[in-house]
Amino acid sequence: MAVDGEIIRAECLSDAAGISHGFFTRQGGVSTGIYGALNCGLGSKDDPALVRENRARVARALGAPREEVTTLYQVHSATALVIDAPFPPGAVPRADALVTRTPGLVIGAMAADCTPVLFADPGARIVAAAHAGWRGALGGILESTIAAMVGLGADRSRIRAAVGPCINQSAYEVGPEFEAEFLRADPENARFFARNSTGTRSHFDLPGYVEHRLSRAGLAIVERRSPCTYENESRFFSYRRATHRKEPDYGRQISAIVLT
Repeated sequence: MAVDGEIIRAECLSDAAGISHGFFTRQGGVSTGIYGALNCGLGSKDDPALVRENRARVARALGAPREEVTTLYQVHSATALVIDAPFPPGAVPRADALVTRTPGLVIGAMAADCTPVLFADPGARIVAAAHAGWRGALGGILESTIAAMVGLGADRSRIRAAVGPCINQSAYEVGPEFEAEFLRADPENARFFARNSTGTRSHFDLPGYVEHRLSRAGLAIVERRSPCTYENESRFFSYRRATHRKEPDYGRQISAIVLT
């Protein structure tokens, strides 16, 4: 059985021949309770057998020949890896983006408020999936992913990037140290912070910042498909929402892409 739920797709990737992708929501899986239903996070405390079935459903929904999705042990780094096969059991690297030109190999990024970004160069037949939280985006994970694609034979002028669901500015309150780190990196980053009223904490525009970093990288197309994970509980898992509620754990949604 494939995913019986909502899948968000970007136009810039949907019209690329030989590429299948999806920003999957929390709908359509077999997990229950706080993990209901399409929890794809092997790092969660959910039943691993249910998580594996959810991930198999994702692969089937993309029309992949193998019922698995290759992901990373994500650490908010700027490290992008080129791969041509799944990792051996127990040997998942710590990194935050995957790049491949191997047909049938589904690669994905996990998220529960951070920004998933899917990339493709249809001409070179190269795809990538990146996990871009604020730290990774500031540290250069997007640029590292693009560089890895170019190193494999992609061309920036052909690369398409789609920014997926993540926490939006209205729900992303941050402290002064957070804001100061972005302003030290570039004073123009002030435009990604806003206050609801005088004296309150800033709210950060994570998808806007990610879109900005991608747009200045010289790509062919950058498309934003970023409903708020925090504010749409029926559609998405959210780390921040779970933390505010003092819940013991949280599910993770997956965004994945494959060369068909």
